[in-house]
This record gives sequence, C-alpha cells and structure tokens, in this order.
Amino acid sequence: MSNLQKEDFSAWYIQTIKQADLMDYSPVRGCIIFKPDSYEIWEHIQEEFNARFKEEGIRNAYFPMLIPESFFTKEKDHIEGFSPELPWVTEAAGEKLEERLALRPTSETMIGTAFGDWINSYRDLPMEINQWANVFRWEKKTLPFLRTSEFLWQEGHTAHSDEEDARRRTMRMLQVYKEVIEGLLAVPVYEGQKTPSERFAGAVDTYSVEAMMKDGKAVQAGTSHYMGTKFAEAFDIKYLNRDNEHVYAHTTSWGVSTRLIGAMIMVHGDEQGLVLPPKVAAKQVVLMPVGPWKKKPEIVERLEVLQKDLKATGIRVFLDDSDNSPGFKFNEWELKGVPMRIEFGPRDMENNQVMVKMRDLSDKVAVSLDEIMDFVPKALDEMQVRLLETARENRKANEYTNIDTLDELKAHIEAKKAAGEVPGFVLAGWDGELETEAKIKEETGFTTRNMPFNPPVEKTTCIVSGKPAKHTVWLARAY
Repeated sequence: MSNLQKEDFSAWYIQTIKQADLMDYSPVRGCIIFKPDSYEIWEHIQEEFNARFKEEGIRNAYFPMLIPESFFTKEKDHIEGFSPELPWVTEAAGEKLEERLALRPTSETMIGTAFGDWINSYRDLPMEINQWANVFRWEKKTLPFLRTSEFLWQEGHTAHSDEEDARRRTMRMLQVYKEVIEGLLAVPVYEGQKTPSERFAGAVDTYSVEAMMKDGKAVQAGTSHYMGTKFAEAFDIKYLNRDNEHVYAHTTSWGVSTRLIGAMIMVHGDEQGLVLPPKVAAKQVVLMPVGPWKKKPEIVERLEVLQKDLKATGIRVFLDDSDNSPGFKFNEWELKGVPMRIEFGPRDMENNQVMVKMRDLSDKVAVSLDEIMDFVPKALDEMQVRLLETARENRKANEYTNIDTLDELKAHIEAKKAAGEVPGFVLAGWDGELETEAKIKEETGFTTRNMPFNPPVEKTTCIVSGKPAKHTVWLARAY
C-alpha cells in the first residue's frame, strides 16, 4: 500500500475496508453485509447516541418499513425529493397490491400519520421519539458505508407547540451530532445551514455538520431539519392549545447514518490501513506473545491475567495466541486499525515489562508490568485526543479562504490536480441566487456544503457574480 492513498484514494478505501474485514458485498446491487467488526463500531455509535437521546428525554420507537404510496402524495415536495430513489413493493403472496408500498427512504410520512393520531392537546407536546432502522434509497453510484442502496441510521422526529421550541430542538440535535462525531469518532466537523437547493425535501430549514476526508472531499455527517408546520398540515398534526383553539404543531427531524463509519475510515486511515479511534474500536487492545514463547507457558499465562484485569476495567481486549508468525500478526492488527498492541516475550518477562505499540505512532515503548494497568487507559485516551487534533490539522491545511472568483477557483482546482494534492474546502461568498450556485457545480464539480455559523472569515462578494455576498459558504466536492 505504498502510496495508494495519495494515488487513488477510492482504491485505497476499498482495499482498506476489505483487508480490515469490515464488510462484504451482497448479491443485491448497492447493498453490503456489515461484518462483526463494523457492526460493533455501529453499536458503539448507537450506545453513545442513545445515552444522549435519553438525557434529552427522547425515547426510541419502531415504525413499519413499508409505507403506503398515498402517504407520500400528502407532502408534494417530499415525494418529489425522493421519488427517483424509491423501491416499491407491488405484489405479495402472488397477488397485486391495491396500493403500492414504498420501502422507507425516511419515515416522515409514517411517523407524521401516527403523530396526527396521537397528538390532541398541548399536554401531548412536545412529542419526541427516535427510531433506529434501515432505509432504502436506490443509488445509481455506490460506495460501501458512504452511499449504499440500503443503510442503517437513526431518525429523530419531534412535534412542538411553537416554532421557538421546535427550532431549539433542531439546533440542539445538531450540537449533539457535533459533540458525538468529534468526541467519539475524532472527526472534526463544520456546523452550518444548508442552502435552499441542498435542503431536505419538505423542510423549512436544514442544518448540517460536514466533515473533510483525507482526499479533501466532503461527507455530510449529519443533518437536522426544522419542518415548520408543513408536515403537520399534510398529516393533520393538530392540537387544542391553551386558548382552546385547534392549531398545527411545529415538527423537526434529524438523522445520522452508517456513513459515519466510512467518514471515520477516510479521516484517520493511513497507508498501512485502518486507524480506529479507541472509543469505537471493536478491539481496543491486542495482547501478543512474541519470541520463543511456545516453550514458556508462563508467557501466555501472564497475558491471560492481564487480559482478565483489563476486561474487568471495561477495556475491549483480545489475546492473539495463534500460530501465525509475529510479522503476520503485526501486519494483520495494523490493517484492522486496533489502537494498541502489547507484546510480551521471554526477555520482557525477565525485565518485568511489556512492549507497547500505538497504531498511530511509529515507535514502541517499554512499560513496566507494575504500571501497565494505569498506562493502558491513559494511552488510549491520549490517542483519542491525538487523532482529533491530527484530523483538525489536516483539515486546516486543506481549507482555502483566499479564493474570490470562479476563475480563481478553477485555477486552484487545476493547480492542486497538477501537483497531486487535494483541492479541499474553499470558503466563498454567495449572492443567494440559485443560478450562481448551480454555475459553481456545473463548472467546477464543487457544491455548497453549508453556510457555516462561525466562518474563518466573512466573504463580502459573490464568487460567481461579483455582487455583494449575502452568505459565506463552504464549497467542496462531496461523496
């Protein structure tokens, strides 16, 4: 894997996830099999989000996967936004169905219908639920974890008595996404508002957290939507307010998906393969006997004691006492991105020490067996912080804030391509016109990622028209 990451990032990515044994291709086009290591990463993501949701008073529920076609026709923008991607069930038990059923692309319509039945009074509000589910969007171009026809996600749906409360929930969930993605996955994100053309189908306002991959491309890591009363009107989500009037509720929805796994891989991976943040790694520590250990059973016995002690503190630890050569094992666990490798052989036993190798550092360090129990959690925490800081530095090195015209943007892209470098994220002024936004995409392949809440600088002129800028936007190529 000498320079594959720089030469062909997509090929590096596919090779990395295959060699790390994270997934396999399904017989169904565009769908993948999540193997145990990747699914466990998803479980750790779920655990963290579930803890946050419960802190917020949000409860989990589950709704059917099949959605009647008539539900979609109630909200015109919504069906137009999703119709090209919808797979339909038209027949069951050998009989044609009276009404087509869609495999859910999202559950706004199903949950909106339920909310319409469940919400009658201001006393029922706010109603806040989350669903962990699979969804289907029939993608023409797929990439494992990042864009597949079926994927896993959470979708939160809430209904509120007024706009202020609904907007507060919308923004709070965006903040929760930022905190978890940065704190758990060590992936830095830009928070901001989506432009109207990039807004969720049927929303009043959409907000996103955007992440930069090592190849400079963007991944939309999470979105939160304020729906106003549009879905409430479509699905008759009315309630009797304190003044005894029937009024529409204000709704929100928000979600993250298994594309977070792909983003994490693309942000942290290196030429040797996967690099996993300790907090989400299925195996945080691998213990490995080395040297002529087969002749000394006490080597493995001592590692078994260490394994038991580490497990008791909640560390996810694995003892690799297989017959594979040390070189093979070193390479395997590097490819799989395990954060910490602990080696122990006859010489180490004499010195009352182990040799520790962190996945993101090049050197091994000797650690006394008397201190190893304190060392392991501290070193894992330090690696977690280090990965986030490294990702922030990489992101900063590929941010460009001094490009003010479309010609400059084109020249920038060409220059980076010629140098074998990434064009990254470009901060630009935008006059707010859909035509100018479309022209950027048409002529450069860059799209608006979001209008950041805290841009490094405020742009004053539109990159296309030269008119006064109404907004400052991040531009990038996206997955």
